[in-house]
Amino acid sequence: MSKVEAFLTQEEEQEIISAIKIAEKNTSGEIRVHIEASTEKNHYERSLEVFYLLKMDETKDRNGVLIYVAVKDKKFVIYGDKGINNVVSDDFWDTTKDVIQNHFKKGNFKQGIVDGILKAGEELKEHFPWQIDDEDELSNEISKG
Repeated sequence: MSKVEAFLTQEEEQEIISAIKIAEKNTSGEIRVHIEASTEKNHYERSLEVFYLLKMDETKDRNGVLIYVAVKDKKFVIYGDKGINNVVSDDFWDTTKDVIQNHFKKGNFKQGIVDGILKAGEELKEHFPWQIDDEDELSNEISKG
């Protein structure tokens, strides 16, 4: 079993998907999680590459958020599209990053991702509240590399 498959159980993956659905009920923002073992690239650059591979830049309001995790490298990146970055401060993702990091340091990976997703949803709600005509534009499934 690879590091990616061993990282989360099927049940934990379902909890993460449920957290995405809960977070997206309050915002038009779209949240995805991508997990892979490691990368030879800079983690930020790799998260950007995955963001585009998943077509997250094609949302109507350009408000997609990717939580990228490189398991073996023990690194994660939160990447928000330009629709978000155009209206928020530079430290916008710091509270979400801190929530995830605090759990990861204790080995609570699933809970870190779940709480990070819920925090990101709260943060996005202020700038991108859910609207009656909102559609779920992206899959809520966890992608793996």
